Amino acid sequence: MALSLPRRRLFFNLPGPSVMDRYIFWELLLPFLFGMGLFSSLALSIGTLFDLVRRVTESGLPLGIAVKILVLRLPAFVVLAFPMSSLLASLMAYSRLSSDSEIIALRSLGVSVYRLVLPALLFSLLITGVAFLFNDQVAPAASYEALATLERAVNQDRPPAQQSNIIYPEYGKIRQPDGQEQTILTRLFYAEEFNGQEMRRLTILDRSQAGVNQVLTAQSATWNIKENTWDFYNGTVYVIAPDGSYRNIVRFKHQQLALPRAPLDFATRDRGDGEMNIGQAQRYLEVIRLSADPKKVRKLEVRIQSKISLPFVCLVFGLVGAAIGVRPQNTNKATSFGICVGLIFSYYLLSFLSESLGIWGILSPFLAAWAPNLLGLTAGSLLLIQSARLR
Repeated sequence: MALSLPRRRLFFNLPGPSVMDRYIFWELLLPFLFGMGLFSSLALSIGTLFDLVRRVTESGLPLGIAVKILVLRLPAFVVLAFPMSSLLASLMAYSRLSSDSEIIALRSLGVSVYRLVLPALLFSLLITGVAFLFNDQVAPAASYEALATLERAVNQDRPPAQQSNIIYPEYGKIRQPDGQEQTILTRLFYAEEFNGQEMRRLTILDRSQAGVNQVLTAQSATWNIKENTWDFYNGTVYVIAPDGSYRNIVRFKHQQLALPRAPLDFATRDRGDGEMNIGQAQRYLEVIRLSADPKKVRKLEVRIQSKISLPFVCLVFGLVGAAIGVRPQNTNKATSFGICVGLIFSYYLLSFLSESLGIWGILSPFLAAWAPNLLGLTAGSLLLIQSARLR
């Protein structure tokens, strides 16, 4: 009779959630859902609802379109509600456990404060992942569609980002005889007008070829999508020698030139910072970097870092709320909500100041966007250590 051998375990046995973990999870979930509904509806009412009601009553906006715009704008406010709800959930849940002496009972059984706040950290980490996907994939597309729907409803097409005096410089690096690299102006693109389809009355200074400078003037120009080139009409090309004299003059009625598309992208950008996801913002950053406008570059770099750092506020608030909640206290729900509002106001005020310093160039874009999170994690860790020492 053959003996049956036990099957080999292919995976390590990972400990599952304990009864305490499940209990704390449910304590966190209900205040979190309450906070999501409260903060989302409050922000939506202040930021959008009143404006749409005014448009319906005064401008004749159809009610169905107004409801659609309201729904499309909701994700942008839900993104802001994720961190605030995480703070409210951890603060109310652990304050309730502390007020009912359940924290004391668990600590008397040998459960450390660090083990007690672990469910809150895992819960906040889960919310961080959901918030990141929501902030990058859902909210920008919904905000853009909401704005486009409103413009179509009022029969108003969105104008180009630049309608007149489009100036787009490009810079490149050249190597000097001593081996050092120097940044110089390689091409300057100027158009007096842009109607969304074509550029008019253009002047282009081209210094991209060594030893040859060209000046191109044209009455109009359009981007040829099939050929990936510019079509210039009724213009003149002046070739200038290094000594400043004219080497050649060529007049044309139609001329195709393989110049970069970047000036068109710069003029036709129709999405604001809040309507672009991280990938779209990074591609636009590459466009404006060619213009060598430091302020615009820094501003967009800060915005991109802020898009990445915002979801991680959920983790910061979860830690801070849990660290405050586990302290011995007798805090009711109203007090917890008041503390929550104060912490939220303080954090976003600090975030505004930090991002402003980044746009001004005082802080790097990374530090400007992440400094409030780093300070929040530090403060939460210190509060947690202090709470662990209390008996």
